[in-house]
Amino acid sequence: MLHMQDVDLKNKRVFIRLDLNVPLHEGKITSSERIDRAIPTINLALKKNAKIIIASHLGRPKEGQCTKNFSLFPVFKYLQKKLSGINMIFLQNYLQGISLKSNQITVLENVRFNQGETQNNEELSQKYANLCDVFIMDAFATAHRIESSTYGICDFVKKSCIGPLLYSEITTLKRIFDKSKHPITTVIGGAKVSTKFKLLSSLLKITDNMLVGGGIANTFISTFYSVGKSLYEKDFQEKAKQLYKTKKIFLPIDSLVSTSYSITSKAQKKSVSNIMPYEEILDIGEKTIQNYIKTIQQAKTIIWNGPMGVFEFPNFRKGTQKIAQSIANSNAFSIAGGGDTIAVIDLFNLKNKISYISTGGGAFLEFIENKTLPILEKLKNQ
Repeated sequence: MLHMQDVDLKNKRVFIRLDLNVPLHEGKITSSERIDRAIPTINLALKKNAKIIIASHLGRPKEGQCTKNFSLFPVFKYLQKKLSGINMIFLQNYLQGISLKSNQITVLENVRFNQGETQNNEELSQKYANLCDVFIMDAFATAHRIESSTYGICDFVKKSCIGPLLYSEITTLKRIFDKSKHPITTVIGGAKVSTKFKLLSSLLKITDNMLVGGGIANTFISTFYSVGKSLYEKDFQEKAKQLYKTKKIFLPIDSLVSTSYSITSKAQKKSVSNIMPYEEILDIGEKTIQNYIKTIQQAKTIIWNGPMGVFEFPNFRKGTQKIAQSIANSNAFSIAGGGDTIAVIDLFNLKNKISYISTGGGAFLEFIENKTLPILEKLKNQ
């Protein structure tokens, strides 16, 4: 693949696809890790005297609609502070063309506000390509997605290359997994049930133990017991049953539940076999925490993606906190990835205790599975 550092970017219009999809609360960034990791790439483009366009998505807005809650403007303001002294502008309307200058940074509004972005629309991909001379893919966290700003643009732009962060991620992860020591324990949580289920069977081929929390755990539990109002996916129950037969999956045996979903909701301890129709599981319970910690302590390699519950709510934070701290205190080589996982690491100040932190979530898991990603294959053939 062609690398950014090997390309002459002087006075070139450069479209850099970054991952600036950071968590926001009331318009304020709660974890800047992904932005901070992207800044060296921006500095390299500045050093090469490029005319810089920065593009990213944020969240999952309804495509084609501009929604303030999903605006990249707070990210733009953060970048302005981090890159003080650099001329920067923020553009909401850019698909018909942009006037660019060397050593100026133009930050585009959320690409998912553009109709056709997630469907890899050909016309939209062409419009992105028309804005630039060189496309630089440096968004590892979205490298598994075939979308217009991450993949389709390559079909129309004059030159495409890989950025330093994406290159660093894939080479580091490949090196890690070529040398991982057993037992390997995988900790999987979070609410994105369907996206992760596709990868669990592949992870089960390399892992010795899989500790499950969040919405994914609820789907497994729902094959045995009622989970009330809890987040789970009925369409994946049969697949969950088949995966459970591997005997590698550890499920919660107790939980913290509530009758409402709110930051002020009260927690009640419950066995997973005794969830009422009006209750929903929001965290793993104390017995489950202790079971999971015992397995983590025996691991030589830990792969971690996702929280154990709704850690954003103080009353349902303990499970995620205890498991995160156990991973951090382990003697195992620990690999963590994903936006929510990074937010947990920041919240509990564990950054220096995790062996390797990846900016990707789904891409992180898919790369573990396939040792490649769609955009990497495309860039090889440019």
